[in-house]
Amino acid sequence: MNIEYMTIDDFEQIKDNLIEEFDDFWSQSMLKNDIEKDNSKYVVAKENDEIVGFGGIWILPDDVQISNIVVKKNKRKKGIGSLLLDRLIEIAKDTKKDSISLEVNEKNTDAINLYEKNEFEILGQRKNYYNGKDNAIIMTKYFK
Repeated sequence: MNIEYMTIDDFEQIKDNLIEEFDDFWSQSMLKNDIEKDNSKYVVAKENDEIVGFGGIWILPDDVQISNIVVKKNKRKKGIGSLLLDRLIEIAKDTKKDSISLEVNEKNTDAINLYEKNEFEILGQRKNYYNGKDNAIIMTKYFK
């Protein structure tokens, strides 16, 4: 498994299958725009040159925010999300910021468990954040 920076060519490889193979989280244009922003960093997980997951961060003035971590539906529960998270944390630490934060759907217990294993703390929630009904859990990891 290789974790490397995402390129526009990588985006082109997955764009037509985002909803079917990954999740209905962002449109193609939203993801492409985010990848191209100066303050965004994206990585991909590749298994035999097949993209099996990706994740991104936004480097903000005060901290680093995880924008998403997504693994192909048929490749979940194999540690790929952990590898992506580890790499994003490394990149965040290199920015010299004090923390990395995220929002996760309260129903996504697998993700919440992953973040808690990686020393993210629950700081609060945003009511009705996802689709106007599911709450978002706000989590932060402080760098020591």
